[in-house]
Amino acid sequence: MNHRVALTALGASTFVYVTAEAIPVGLLPEIAGDMSVSEADVGLLVTIYAAVAALTSIPLTAVTMQVPRRRLIAIGMSIFALSQLASAIAPTFALLVVARLVCALAHGIFWATVAPIAFRLVPPGQGGRATAWVFLGNSLAIVVGVPLGTALGQLFGWRIVLTVLAVGGALCVAGILTQLPALPALRSDLATSAWQRQRNAILVLRSGPLVAVAAATIVLMTGLFCAYTFLAPLVRRNAGLEGPALSALLLGFGAAGLVGNWFIGRWVDRRPGPLLSILIVVMIAALALLVPTLGPVPTIVAVLAWGAAMTASPVIMQAAVLRVAPQSADAASAVYVVAFQVGIGGGSFLGERIVRAGYLEVLPIVGLGLAAAAFVIVVASRRAFPSRLATVPALEAPKSDTVVASPAGFSWFQNPNHLVVSSHYATPAEYHDFRPVEYKDVTEPWWYPQQSPR
Repeated sequence: MNHRVALTALGASTFVYVTAEAIPVGLLPEIAGDMSVSEADVGLLVTIYAAVAALTSIPLTAVTMQVPRRRLIAIGMSIFALSQLASAIAPTFALLVVARLVCALAHGIFWATVAPIAFRLVPPGQGGRATAWVFLGNSLAIVVGVPLGTALGQLFGWRIVLTVLAVGGALCVAGILTQLPALPALRSDLATSAWQRQRNAILVLRSGPLVAVAAATIVLMTGLFCAYTFLAPLVRRNAGLEGPALSALLLGFGAAGLVGNWFIGRWVDRRPGPLLSILIVVMIAALALLVPTLGPVPTIVAVLAWGAAMTASPVIMQAAVLRVAPQSADAASAVYVVAFQVGIGGGSFLGERIVRAGYLEVLPIVGLGLAAAAFVIVVASRRAFPSRLATVPALEAPKSDTVVASPAGFSWFQNPNHLVVSSHYATPAEYHDFRPVEYKDVTEPWWYPQQSPR
C-alpha cells in the first residue's frame, strides 16, 4: 500500500480537525446572533473544547490502546463528522456546546494516535518527515480552511460551514478505511489490563526526556499563543495595517508556516536539537521586532518569520516524543497533546488578562521571555533533542529475540537516536522501564539491553 497516499489521508483529517476547532473564532458574530447569546459565550466554545481535550486525552488513549489503529482513527473521525452535523442542526446553544464537547472527546485520541501511525507507515529514518507531511494539514487549515470557512459562513450562514466540515470528515473516514493498513495494536498493549494501561500512561512521565519535551512545549506554546491570540491588534499598532492588508498578512503567516513545514520535513530526522534551537531563536528575534513600533516593513518580516518557525516547531517536538518513549508511543503522544492544549489555553488566557489590563505592547515581551526559557530547556535536554540522529537498516528486532527469552532483570529498549516506533516486533518484557537508554555511541545495536532498576 502506498504510504504517501495513506499519509495524505491523515493530513486531510488534520486539516478538517484544525479548521473545525478554530472556525468559531471567525464566526463569533454569526453564531452569537443566531443563538441569541453574547460573543463571549461563543468564545467559551474554544476554551471549553481545549479544556476537555486536555483532561480526557491521556485516560481515553490508555483505554483504546487495544483497538487496531485504523479502526480507532476511523471511529474518531466518524465521531468528529457526527458532532459537526449535530452542531449544524443544534436548535439551542446548550446543545451546540454538548456537540462540541463530544468532538473534544475524540480530539485527544485523534492527536495522540495520528503521529505514531505516521511513524509506522514509513521506512526507518523517515518518521519525522512523515509527521511533517501529516502536519501540513494544520498549516493548510490556517491558510485556507479557516479563512474560506469564515467567508462561507458570512455569506451563507455558520450552519452551512459545519455541514461542509461534517461531509469533509465523512470523506476522511472513507480515505482512512481504504488507504491505511490495519495496523494492529501493539502486543504489549494486548497483554495488559485496562487498569495497567491507565497506570502505564501515567508512569510514562518517569521518562526525563519526555518531561523535558512536555515542559518545553508548555512554556514555548504559552509564550507564543499569549502574543499570537492578539496578533491582529499588534499588527495594527505596529504597522497600521487594516482591512485587506491585515488579512493578507495573516494569510502570509500561515503560508510561511507551509514553507517552514516543508523545510523541517527534510531535516527533522537528522539534527532535531540544533534545528529546534534555531527556530526558537528566530521566534525570539521576530517577537523582539514587534516590541517597538518600527513600521510596516519590519513588522511584516517579523510576522512571516514568526509564522514559519512557530508552525514548524511542533513537528520536531512530536517526533521527539515518539523517539524518547518508543515503548509507549500513544501514551507519550497523549501527554504531548495535553502539554500543547495547556500551552494554547494558558497562553490565550494570559494574553487576554494582559490586554484587558491595557498592556498590549507587553505581549511580545512576555512571548519572547517564555520562548527564551524554552530555549534553555531544549539546549539542556540533549537526550530529548540530540544534536545528531542515527537510523537503523530494518524494522525487525534481531532474530535472537524470537528464540531466546529476555534475561532476568533486563528490559528491551531502543537506542534514543532511533526514530522508528517498532517495539511491537520485540518480545515485551515483564517490567516496562520508561526511562530511555543513556546516550550511546551511534554504532551500537539499537536493541541494546538496559539493566532494570528492580
